[in-house]
Amino acid sequence: MTARAPYRSLRGIPAVAALLAISAVGCSDVTDAVDSAKDGAKKVARQRSVFSLDTGDCYNPSGKAEGTAYTVEIVPCDEAHEGQVVGEFSIDEGKEYPGDDGVSAIADTRCPVEAQKYTPDTWALPESAELFYYTPTAQSWATGDRSVSCAYTAEKGALSGTLDTAKSLKPEQLTYLKGSNSVYEALWANQSEKDTVEADLPGYKAQAKAVAAALQTHLEGLNGINGAEIGTLRSTLAKAAGNWTKAADATDADTFYAAYDPAFTGIDPNKSVAARKELGLATTVPADDAEAWAG
Repeated sequence: MTARAPYRSLRGIPAVAALLAISAVGCSDVTDAVDSAKDGAKKVARQRSVFSLDTGDCYNPSGKAEGTAYTVEIVPCDEAHEGQVVGEFSIDEGKEYPGDDGVSAIADTRCPVEAQKYTPDTWALPESAELFYYTPTAQSWATGDRSVSCAYTAEKGALSGTLDTAKSLKPEQLTYLKGSNSVYEALWANQSEKDTVEADLPGYKAQAKAVAAALQTHLEGLNGINGAEIGTLRSTLAKAAGNWTKAADATDADTFYAAYDPAFTGIDPNKSVAARKELGLATTVPADDAEAWAG
């Protein structure tokens, strides 16, 4: 497998034997050696093939975080660890291997969705957490491997505790997060590859249509949630939805821009901070989102 990073492979775990030789050394040296041997034995016992990773598993990569991976060290989530599997799915696009780029494109689209089922509030993630995935290689695909494991990995330092927050959230929190996440998913998943509206007006209009539809669904969910700040956010997003609809219906670039500017500003994550606080959710805008709306 490959990992986006890491890759899966067919190679099994080699047998490992430890031999502790105790000779004329001091007691502290012997103790250190014994402790080291115990730690090594524990690490070996925790090795598991990447083929057997399950959602919820906390682990340490056996080697580099990116590249070809055969095994990982499974650890209790209350111990410091580098990654946690937060979602899984199978690729079913045809019988031929989609190629490395094709597999990565599928994982790029699916993993954020799967991860949000496990960890709905992305604002609450540790700052160092980055989404990675383990995908089939051409070799493992030939043996029937179609599984993709999505995981958050600590870019720096280590993770502590489980990232499984879905079970602890209240219904109104989950409703809010599902709607909010879908809005930004619609925005970024439908982003045109062209830098300017003039170069791809239909593409930008399609994006606007997708965001407007996601906003309408989000607004329907917010109608069932009480709170003054939720009401204020609902009004803000309703205006934004109207502007996204205008952008989707634009007949030329100038008309699109006139609607797009207030539409984009209307879904600035900073505008949802007060409502999130009212709901008891994380209130620190992730750095990437803050940067996107900074200009």
